[in-house]
Amino acid sequence: MKTIICSFIVLFIGTIAFATVDDVAFAKWEKDIAAIEAKIQSGESPQGSILFVGSSSIRLWNLKESFPRHVTSNHGFGGSQMADSVHFFERIVAPVKPSVIVIYAGDNDLAQKKSPQTVAEDFAQFAAKVKEQLPECRKVIYVAIKPSVKRWALADTIKATNQLIETNCKKDDRLHFLDIWTPMLDVNGQPRPELLLKDGLHMNADGYQIWNNALEAIL
Repeated sequence: MKTIICSFIVLFIGTIAFATVDDVAFAKWEKDIAAIEAKIQSGESPQGSILFVGSSSIRLWNLKESFPRHVTSNHGFGGSQMADSVHFFERIVAPVKPSVIVIYAGDNDLAQKKSPQTVAEDFAQFAAKVKEQLPECRKVIYVAIKPSVKRWALADTIKATNQLIETNCKKDDRLHFLDIWTPMLDVNGQPRPELLLKDGLHMNADGYQIWNNALEAIL
């Protein structure tokens, strides 16, 4: 009997520990998520708009200037990973009832040693939530993880992740893989520093122009 009780206590404590780790990991975004919710409540992120969600490459994207013919909403939060967009889906994605979703995430995940399989599985979870909760959403466009000077050591891992997600997108008519990896490389297959800010990671206007052109073609 004592053995059973002890086992239960260990299991219970372990469960609390895991929950606490998850809670802390997601709680750090609360201020960002609350700000996005305020956009929804104020109408700044209108119902039925094209919703952009993901990490800092989304947050820094000047959507009004890039896509003046479209109604867009920017729900990017810098430093986030794919799992964060999955976790906060019901708060920052579903309420907008977007017609199209554009997502960029995975860059930070790989930098934090997550595997390509984990990133692909997290994207699959995101896509499953769209299918279940947003039947009116016509497209989910996954923007490929970009090449950058700062994270070029991860190039093979990035390519593996992009390939997994592209393969998964081909299995569902509503999922689209946007290849921005190829046009952001030079003739020698190296990242083009002239497309990036001084940090070697985030993009400048020329980098975003490549994304704009590629995305406009399928919006």
